[in-house]
Amino acid sequence: MALGSQPVPRPENQVASNTATIVIISRYNRIVYPHTNQHRPPGFQQMTAEIDLRSDTVTQPTPSMRQAIAEAEVGDAVIDVDPTMERLEALTAKILGKEAAVFMPSGSMTNQIALRVHCDRGSEFLCEADCHIYHYEQGAFAQLSGLVAQTVAGEGGVLQADQLKHLIRPENEHMVRTRLLCLENTHNRWGGRIQPQETVQNICDWAKENGLKRHLDGARLWNASSATGMSPKDLVEPFDSVSVCFSKGLGAPVGSALAGDSSFILEARRARKLFGGGMRQAGIIAAGALHALEQHRDRLQEDHDNAQRLRDGCEACGPLSIRGGRVDTNIVICEVDPHWISADQLAATLDERGVRCLAIDPQAIRFVTHLDVNTSQIESACDIIHAITTQPVASLS
Repeated sequence: MALGSQPVPRPENQVASNTATIVIISRYNRIVYPHTNQHRPPGFQQMTAEIDLRSDTVTQPTPSMRQAIAEAEVGDAVIDVDPTMERLEALTAKILGKEAAVFMPSGSMTNQIALRVHCDRGSEFLCEADCHIYHYEQGAFAQLSGLVAQTVAGEGGVLQADQLKHLIRPENEHMVRTRLLCLENTHNRWGGRIQPQETVQNICDWAKENGLKRHLDGARLWNASSATGMSPKDLVEPFDSVSVCFSKGLGAPVGSALAGDSSFILEARRARKLFGGGMRQAGIIAAGALHALEQHRDRLQEDHDNAQRLRDGCEACGPLSIRGGRVDTNIVICEVDPHWISADQLAATLDERGVRCLAIDPQAIRFVTHLDVNTSQIESACDIIHAITTQPVASLS
């Protein structure tokens, strides 16, 4: 099919099977041919003919998720209650072992509202130097809530309590007040790194002893739980609040939740309204998140296994190395030899050959595995990456 032609209609009611022929529009208007999928969630449907590894947020709703969305019971969540959203919030709080939770459109909103509720205006929080809150949320803590971040570089994204012990500001009219500690698990910019739980406990114990609140950006907490075998409840027990995402590894179209004690969530709901996050018949989107939470957590190990295959393939390529030397979950970050080509050039070359990734630094690219990419596609991606990295630089320019 030529570029610019009309999109191929997406089948909405395809019967799930292990072997399926699916016609899907991609940015190149290519067609997916039959392939076999194993261990896929109910109603699995392949996303595109290209191998899209830019993020685990690119997934398409499965037919069974679409059905749950279409049949969602809804109400006006601003006036009183949306029953589907209420069920999602209750289940999320139960899984995380917190008193309450509140559903929001995005993880940036849940993080920023947590910071706002925990900190008074003009105070600061401590965070790891490469964390999402600091790098990828437009400095919203300053723009929206008048807060300051004091960043600390961890080793591979992992902080130690000893690094923090002298960072709390003294009570002095010349200085901001230190109010909060933030951690991220898994750590995005360090390749989905899992925070060692003993280290997390030590840091949170120190923070509590020194009067600091503790917030966890757990956008990919579900991946950490799957990889470690620890329950989400145990992973977040040391924290006063936790943000979790439904649209990353779990494959929902939209949404995150913020959990904590009842008084904290009451204030978070007020802040959500202030930030423009009040939603009416929100059960339409909460239904996708609820379906993902109930149906898709058990399959995350498949994504981790595929990430390990991808890691092995990239490590065999001379110009590439794995950031931090490890892949814990579903994110693979490759450092690109600066004497070869740039990350932008490599990403563009891969894109031309049907493998999509993101250049996240001048010399680093990121791949993320997810439920819309199967093992045979990962093997194909590895072959394409190997073929590119063995070509002369002149042929890639």
